[in-house]
Amino acid sequence: MLKDKRFIYILSGLIGFIIIIAIAINLLYAESRELRMLQEQRKEMLTIEKEFLSLKQKIDAVEGKKNLSGVQGIVQAVDEIFLSIGLKDKIKTVKPAISRDVKDGFEEEADLYIEKVSMNEMVNIFYRIGNAPMILTIKKAAMKKSFENPELLNITLTLSFLKSK
Repeated sequence: MLKDKRFIYILSGLIGFIIIIAIAINLLYAESRELRMLQEQRKEMLTIEKEFLSLKQKIDAVEGKKNLSGVQGIVQAVDEIFLSIGLKDKIKTVKPAISRDVKDGFEEEADLYIEKVSMNEMVNIFYRIGNAPMILTIKKAAMKKSFENPELLNITLTLSFLKSK
């Protein structure tokens, strides 16, 4: 009878031990699954953080351009851009088109006609417009070969200038 009780105690202890091990394995599996999910979320957050920082840097650059320029209008902005690259004499017309109030400032548009520009000069023009110390964007651009010299281009641009209030 004593042997049967010992056998029952050992058997119940073994069963209890197996149940505890099963519960521990189940908890360990659940924790490892949660760890994998958190690691995936962390990777996504790092990617989003990089995108956010990149966009913030671009926004800060644009915000900085608002305050840098002392330019009062689109015509003055065009003069400043083309004087800096020595192509002011290639501009044939600058026609101010639209002026309107926008959320954070005042927007002016102008149509430009530039004659007899080489490919290199055109690249310089677009580069200077893109990197100007003011908010200046190209709304529309059209290029045609010059009638007198097919290696040169005649460019029609619609530029937009944004000035903060």
